[in-house]
Amino acid sequence: MSRRNIALVAVVFSLASFLSKGLVFGSSPNVILIVADDMGYADMGVQGAIGFQTPHLDQLAQQGTRFTSFYVAQAVCTASRAALMTGCYPNRIGMHGAYNHTSRDGIAESEWLLPEMFQERGYATAGMGKWHLGTRLKFHPNRHGFKEWLGIPYSNDNSKYHPSLASQMPPLPLYEGERVVENDPDQALFTKRFTEHAIRFIELHASQPFFLYMPHVMPHVPIFASKDFKGRSKAGLYGDVLEELDWSVGQIMVTLKRLDIERNTLVIFISDNGPFLSYGDHAGSATPFREGKLTTFEGGVRVPCIARWPERIPAGRICSDPWMSISILPTMAELIGGKLSSLKIDGKSARGLLLGEENAGSPQEALFFYSGTALQAVRSGRWKLHFPHPYITVAAEPGKNGRPSNWGKLAPSGITQSGVEGIATRHGYRVEQIEESLFDLETDPAEENNVAAAHPDIVKRLTGLANAVREELGDSQLQVNGRGLRKPGLDE
Repeated sequence: MSRRNIALVAVVFSLASFLSKGLVFGSSPNVILIVADDMGYADMGVQGAIGFQTPHLDQLAQQGTRFTSFYVAQAVCTASRAALMTGCYPNRIGMHGAYNHTSRDGIAESEWLLPEMFQERGYATAGMGKWHLGTRLKFHPNRHGFKEWLGIPYSNDNSKYHPSLASQMPPLPLYEGERVVENDPDQALFTKRFTEHAIRFIELHASQPFFLYMPHVMPHVPIFASKDFKGRSKAGLYGDVLEELDWSVGQIMVTLKRLDIERNTLVIFISDNGPFLSYGDHAGSATPFREGKLTTFEGGVRVPCIARWPERIPAGRICSDPWMSISILPTMAELIGGKLSSLKIDGKSARGLLLGEENAGSPQEALFFYSGTALQAVRSGRWKLHFPHPYITVAAEPGKNGRPSNWGKLAPSGITQSGVEGIATRHGYRVEQIEESLFDLETDPAEENNVAAAHPDIVKRLTGLANAVREELGDSQLQVNGRGLRKPGLDE
């Protein structure tokens, strides 16, 4: 072979490698990740919404794939977001519960986040909504991969609207970049403002690859809708809020079409966890699943998930294979040729499942459900095994008008309690206990019929999977210290 031909072969090989790694715009999609806050599984039309309409989410499902067994790693705000951003179970990286204005730790600098991965690949990156991975400046989103940021550092009830601690709360700050631009902004305008900001970002970056993260504030209590949506639905204020969120999705999709970039844009819509059921008419629905936010039952950890990417993700498909938010980062990395963390992560790429490739199934043999540092359940295939553990359930009649259940009977001393009992007291729940229980989720999605006695072999297999994870990630309930745990970032 002549030198010229050898050189030509080398060029072709290099170009093929370049393209395969997603380094040329056009082969790598724009990515828009929209995350609702405390939205229930049944809070969109195609999954049973009652009293309000979500035509844009329904259309998104028709044009893409609806995943009916998509999970978050923990059913609470900070932990859920930590898992989504890092591909790790949150207890691996020391991030639990829901941070507030007093929290001093946050996401460690050593962790490799989803926006950092996109930014390293040359993507424009922006986020708008709720961060919740640390309040100190060193934990700020602009220091962890986002070029642009508009949003709040923690949940919107950490404000003058808190149902019991309002007098102790500082003004809720709204950040643009690293600067506070407003204190106690009008929360009725959150959805509208974030949507308008997102549209401007898309317009400015339509000719280059971009990653847009929209972790909406709504419908976390306290809930608000703008004047254009307040009173519009037949399901009260909660329905109004969901219709406005649906409108926001529609505005994003219209923008993509107007700019002629929808074919090269992957849109994913999820919720961070299930509904805050104790808040009654200000909370969503997880029907047909059991319980909601703050539990490891299906209603807490199984959430809405729709993905659309024309000509790449099958349209009108419904997929019941289980996968989890910890797989989003490695999936995106495979799609765009991005690198993964040098530290161990738990998620595995679900690229084949996402794109509907033949014979592609769940990327992991089992999914594990922690409450804080306690391993409470494991799912593998159709089976879910709960280990004995306490859980919270609505104490009495669900709450009304932004107050949690049983509000009038809450003991003032309970406000300062910690742990499960403290959570229950503050938010109108009672604590119950579940024994070791095996559920067949295909026939019993509500987790009502314990079939452990009839399937000892399955209990043994799932227990073995759980024991291996306990060695790695620990289990405070059994006083097991994990060998693979890392510390969060500390404000020193």
